[in-house]
Amino acid sequence: MPNPTRRSSKTRRDKRRTHYKAVAMTTSVCPNCGAVKLAHAACPECGYYNGRKIVPSV
Repeated sequence: MPNPTRRSSKTRRDKRRTHYKAVAMTTSVCPNCGAVKLAHAACPECGYYNGRKIVPSV
């Protein structure tokens, strides 16, 4: 594959990279115990997901 003849400027490079950014993970409140948990994941406090006990108690 041929290489570019001219070097890309820092401005052009940075314009291309504007969409690469860190996004905060979505959190929600557990309807069972009220703790903050990740969306679409079992609650780390009570172990419930979608109204069912998923993680056994220790």
